[in-house]
Amino acid sequence: MSFPARSPRSHAERLRSPRTMLAAAAGVVLCAFTANGAAADDYFKGKTIRIVIGTPPGGGYDAYGRLVARHLGDFIPGKPTLVASNLPGASGLKAATYLQTVAPKDGTVIATFNKSMPLYQALGQVPVELKTEQLSYIGSVSQTSEVLSVWHKSGVKTIEDAKKREVLIGADAATGTMAVYPTLLNATLGTKFKIVTGYAGGNAVNLAMEQGEVDGRGTTTWSSLKATKPQWAKDGLLVPLVQVGLRKEADLPHVPLLVELAQNDEQRSMFRAMSAPISLERLFAGPPGMDSEALAILRDAFSRLLQDPVVLAEAARQGMDISPRRGEDVGAIVADILATPAPVIHKIKEITGMKEGEAGKE
Repeated sequence: MSFPARSPRSHAERLRSPRTMLAAAAGVVLCAFTANGAAADDYFKGKTIRIVIGTPPGGGYDAYGRLVARHLGDFIPGKPTLVASNLPGASGLKAATYLQTVAPKDGTVIATFNKSMPLYQALGQVPVELKTEQLSYIGSVSQTSEVLSVWHKSGVKTIEDAKKREVLIGADAATGTMAVYPTLLNATLGTKFKIVTGYAGGNAVNLAMEQGEVDGRGTTTWSSLKATKPQWAKDGLLVPLVQVGLRKEADLPHVPLLVELAQNDEQRSMFRAMSAPISLERLFAGPPGMDSEALAILRDAFSRLLQDPVVLAEAARQGMDISPRRGEDVGAIVADILATPAPVIHKIKEITGMKEGEAGKE
């Protein structure tokens, strides 16, 4: 059986053929990808990115800020120069306010500052012009828990033990976190922590524990403890009673999270508000309304930086915890903190004694 010969297709028909249309679409996508890649390569080329660190030189925030400054440029197309500079003041408030009100929005200035700044805002402890929910979050480096702990000779092993007898807790100030957590537990769970203030920071409290002046300290970062006092953790010289954060440390599976101790919805909301900032440890952010292309580039570079074997090895040598969160997730947690109901915020302030316009201490 023979079939009639097909007449040649017109140019328009050829253009409408599925194969031709698919090839054309692929070409468009390839061109767009190439153009976007070129644009990304050019965006930061020849530029300098300044990382503003909201604490003085030395200490945890400075160490993490400079780790990021040393390596982030290797993961940014165009290989910009990165410079770290310190802008200390008011527990990181000065750096956060600079980011909110002054910093350019083109990605050339980012900052790291106190993880508790969203909570301070919710508690009315920061200037009204600071709106942490508006910042452009790039990511955070660590989620390590803080622990309320006692010295092994105290005879206290659990929170239940702390409800039965007085436990002396060393702290720097009444509104610092070394005092705030045990104060919160006294008011909600009936523990009998007695806060002894006036110590010149965590090292002074550590010495007081060793000498038997106090039984424990209201907070210490678990990863920092393991880095600075490895024998304390390894040999059980410091006994954690509760973890403050949104996830448990792998080596503390039987130590309860603060939120797990809540006895009702009000306590659960209070404990979550107090715990959420811990999961934002060593956060990095840009100003409100940062250029969307710059933000996307920085987020991608930040994510790849914290997966790089060389960077992870360097952090490990310095005892630095690397358990990152994406910028989008950081922003969601900030929004969650700021959505804490007003009556709960009032209760936290009432219990802790935090006053309006008084940013807490680290």
